[in-house]
Amino acid sequence: MTKKAVNLSVDAQLLAKAKAEQVNLSSLLEEALSKCMREREEKRWREENRAAIDAYNRFTEENGIFGEDFRSF
Repeated sequence: MTKKAVNLSVDAQLLAKAKAEQVNLSSLLEEALSKCMREREEKRWREENRAAIDAYNRFTEENGIFGEDFRSF
């Protein structure tokens, strides 16, 4: 994975606390940014596929789930 240096502005007191706790800011930002991007991508996917999801849900409400009679749970 290629890394890129960036410049950020952070509240000075918050930065001091993080440094005192030896927080790895690069790792923290990568984790938070990765989580944020996953959540946004999931939201976008759900919005783009809402019609199909709704249609499937209506179908299963009306017809049940395939093999439902054979489930043991």
